[in-house]
Amino acid sequence: MLVAVVADEVGGGGVLQPLDASGRVVGPPEPVADLAAAVAARESAERPRWVWASGAAVYPALLRAGVRVDRCHDVELTEALLLGHAGRWGEPRSLAAAWARLTGAPVPPDPPPRPAAPPGLGQGALFDTPAGPPGPGIDALVRVYADQLARITATAHPGRFRLLVAAESAGALIAVEMGAAGLPWRADVHDAILAELLGEPSPVGGPPRRLAELAARIADAFGVRQLHADSPAELLRAFARAGVELPNTRAWVLRGVDHPAVPLVLEYKELYRIWTAHGWAWREQWVRDGRFQPEYVPGGVVSGRWATRGGGALQIPKVIRRAVVADPGWRLVVADAGQLEPRVLAAVSGDARLAAAGGAGDLYAALAQDAFGGDRARAKVALLGAMYGQTGGAAVPALAVLKRSYPTAFGYVEAAARTGEAGGLVRSWLGRTCPPSSVGFADPGDGAPDPDGAGDPGSTRARAARGRFTRNFVIQATAAEWASTLLATLRGELAGTDAELVFFQHDEVIVHAPAAQAAEVAAAVSRCGERATALLFGDTPVRFPLDLSIVDCYADA
Repeated sequence: MLVAVVADEVGGGGVLQPLDASGRVVGPPEPVADLAAAVAARESAERPRWVWASGAAVYPALLRAGVRVDRCHDVELTEALLLGHAGRWGEPRSLAAAWARLTGAPVPPDPPPRPAAPPGLGQGALFDTPAGPPGPGIDALVRVYADQLARITATAHPGRFRLLVAAESAGALIAVEMGAAGLPWRADVHDAILAELLGEPSPVGGPPRRLAELAARIADAFGVRQLHADSPAELLRAFARAGVELPNTRAWVLRGVDHPAVPLVLEYKELYRIWTAHGWAWREQWVRDGRFQPEYVPGGVVSGRWATRGGGALQIPKVIRRAVVADPGWRLVVADAGQLEPRVLAAVSGDARLAAAGGAGDLYAALAQDAFGGDRARAKVALLGAMYGQTGGAAVPALAVLKRSYPTAFGYVEAAARTGEAGGLVRSWLGRTCPPSSVGFADPGDGAPDPDGAGDPGSTRARAARGRFTRNFVIQATAAEWASTLLATLRGELAGTDAELVFFQHDEVIVHAPAAQAAEVAAAVSRCGERATALLFGDTPVRFPLDLSIVDCYADA
């Protein structure tokens, strides 16, 4: 059973529309005065798949009312996937836009994303009054859903694409639930870490003591009275006066420079980043009642990886992770999929020899024994070089061995690169499609002049950059699908327990669980990894092992 649902533009009511498994209407629309209560009643009695315009718009209000749903079809996320599959990546994806395309009306732009709101702010009433004109009604939702089902069926691999839609839609539910649950965060531990690293905060709002001291020492090293060490332009001028011409002040560039200021600048950059991104102001803004509650954005990156809106949740430095501490009597179950992308290449390429190596616990070690004379480092350089387009240095002879020993896997990523260079589209295993070349994926380079014209999508440099992008897209996007499928199945396993999903980053998941249930939760995570592998790749010899830790503190995982 499916039920389409539209929330009223004002108030807490809405309209429900029962559908059959094919999306056909099987009953009259049902206006309800209390949408949360109506959804809760249906969920308890039938556990339907809910069809709605946007989980990010509808589900938070339901969750605040205490209503958790099992499954949904997110029209907005699905529309983005289908538009991308058709080579129309980036077109408006809202229900209103999909309805306009279906009826031949002018397509409205998607509304801009609302600003990120720290916890405790922007929670609003049960159903806030949205900005702008009312959206399409229940009839439009039902017809757009039917159209999406037909377009999914018309894809080259509809079964895979349905799994992609299901995982993406489940991700929308998980994102809202994780944002509501929050990552356990000890503000007192965080403050102690900042004091240890940065010293006391400035009473007038400037840099803390440690940064001020480093800035003074950097100025001394350059023989000047004052220098703004956080300014790349000032640093470049200071190095130039010292006879060192640099293209930029990135860490890898500085490490190649022999000057007494370099170690001081590197330390300053690291501490400055912590102060600005996760310092006292960040903690005061984003941590409430022992929880860090960012807003997660499923599929927020073109490869399908998640992003966050505000809070920098996906860039938490390891030293700051010491503040992520389980509640008393609880533990953190941390799971990390090691060597995920190389294993994905082994699974999707159809290379039997690489797939056999992928059945080992350490894929690189297996490759080394199979084709690289036991040299694990060379095996790793070769495989990563093939996936990321590295063409120079130590990668050249290693890639030659890889191409000779695993020609099918090597050919898989090479074909993706050649398609990208020619301006074509490539797809992940489940059907997520890379952006077209018109979107622009030129190599950012190092700021040096580009004789081929980096701004021209047809230039040699831009074509090569797009080839590197599409080469990795087919692997990274599939890895994101595996991780999203694991997450969706794990959500189902944890339903009805006290354990909560509290964090997800690329190939890493954290569950906050009562200590007595932690071992059981870890076993569930392992089962879900195996289930995700079977759902995506069927009976493959490739293993996707998870590194599992049961810890009190995230930094100890």
